Amino acid sequence: MDHRHRSSQCWKRTFRYRPRLRWPCLILVACSCFSSQLISPTAQGREPEKTSRKPRLAHLPRSVPTPRDNPTTAAKVTLGKQLFFDPRLSGNNKTSCASCHLPARAFTDHRTTARGQQGKSLSRNTPTVLNTGLFKHLFWDGRANSLEQQALLPIRSPVEMNQGLAALETELNAVPGYAGQFRRVFNSDVTQTGIARALAAYQRTLISEPSPLDRFLAGEEKALSEEARRGLEAFRGSAGCIRCHNGPLLSDGKFYRVGVSWKDKGRQSVTGKPGDAFRFRTPSLRNVALTAPYMHDGSQKTLEAVVTFYYRGVPTTTPDGIPLDVEPLLGNSFSEISDIVAFLESLSSKPLKVTPPRLP
Repeated sequence: MDHRHRSSQCWKRTFRYRPRLRWPCLILVACSCFSSQLISPTAQGREPEKTSRKPRLAHLPRSVPTPRDNPTTAAKVTLGKQLFFDPRLSGNNKTSCASCHLPARAFTDHRTTARGQQGKSLSRNTPTVLNTGLFKHLFWDGRANSLEQQALLPIRSPVEMNQGLAALETELNAVPGYAGQFRRVFNSDVTQTGIARALAAYQRTLISEPSPLDRFLAGEEKALSEEARRGLEAFRGSAGCIRCHNGPLLSDGKFYRVGVSWKDKGRQSVTGKPGDAFRFRTPSLRNVALTAPYMHDGSQKTLEAVVTFYYRGVPTTTPDGIPLDVEPLLGNSFSEISDIVAFLESLSSKPLKVTPPRLP
């Protein structure tokens, strides 16, 4: 049967991964302020990863699990939102978390790479912070294992917000509005631990609304166009994107070497392992059509450019001769590219309506 004319019921019955030796891992969105396991085709002399569960797509949960030592409360979320939008968290009192993660731009900034202190361009593209509470590892290189740990790293980074944490505690304790809120929420003065926990609590509330794909999975047959349904078939079949982009986040949360560039050591900068050189975390594809440009270095400007890269642009090895974790889809038809792009566009939902808070 011609796959372009399958019924919607057929789509649902066959919504399972079909193994294939060649597949791309779509490293799309990137980060300056956010299990390394090699998965390579047998064409390079290694067996593909064996898993007990086949990768699938799934609905995004409407809430995020919280750690025992940082339960989510309304007052804590309110405080975290104020801190997220407050430029006093930076050394020059001009840059807030929201300066790079703009709600109107799906919590990204649409720049090639993020902009740090004094307008200096950094080495990595800014990601969305939507749904980040569901990730096990944060940042492109996975150097943080929780939102609490992640929250303070951009603040104290000399090239990002450049704020000493002790000085920040002193500054915010001098603000009566913050001092009062910290006493009510944490029963303490302003502390860096409290700042991290409040910011983390707020970020855990940033969950995407259902996308056309979610509606399709729920039984709304017309939620995806015919082109997007063909893209779905290629995504989980001939192109094999689902090998890396699966589950509620459309990300397996692991780290891969895909040959985007050779300037950034990626995961190796965290683990110190030579085998982790040039590996970066699989990003979520949720809202990907709203978060251009793409790749960890922002080198691809459109979704078409990204998908085309995996069809024809993936190099064979690193400059040192290290095999990559993917290979180009040389045997696949270029007609799949527009279909996959249509499917990727179906992964975006309505932007969250976020009103900037009144700061103390």
